[in-house]
Amino acid sequence: MEIVYIRGLEVRTVIGVFDWEREIRQRVTLDLEMKSDFSKATENDEIEYALDYKAVSKRLTAYIEESSFKLLETLGSRIADIVQEEFDVAWLRMELGKPGAVTGARDVGVIIERGEL
Repeated sequence: MEIVYIRGLEVRTVIGVFDWEREIRQRVTLDLEMKSDFSKATENDEIEYALDYKAVSKRLTAYIEESSFKLLETLGSRIADIVQEEFDVAWLRMELGKPGAVTGARDVGVIIERGEL
C-alpha cells in the first residue's frame, strides 16, 4: 500500500460557534494521508499518473479560506468529501486541528478516517 501525505497545512478561516469567532479568521491545521497506487506514476515518472499533493493542497486551502463553518466536524467532513470525490481517493485519514482553542491545550480537533485500506 502506498500513501501520499500532507502534514501541517495551515489555513486561516472563519470557524467557531461564538459571536466573536464569526468576526475573525482563525488558524486551522490539516494533516492528511491518502491511499494511492503510484505504480503507474513510478513506471512513467510523470505527475499525471500520481496523486498530486500540490493540487490537493491548493484546492483544500482555497476551500478552507472561503468557508465559514461553526464546527470543525462539518469542515472536516466537507474536506473529506472533496478529497474522495475530486481526487478519486478511496481511503483517507485526516486530522483537523484548531490550535489555541482551549486554554492549556496546544491543539484540539477531529480525526476522520474514511474508506477501506
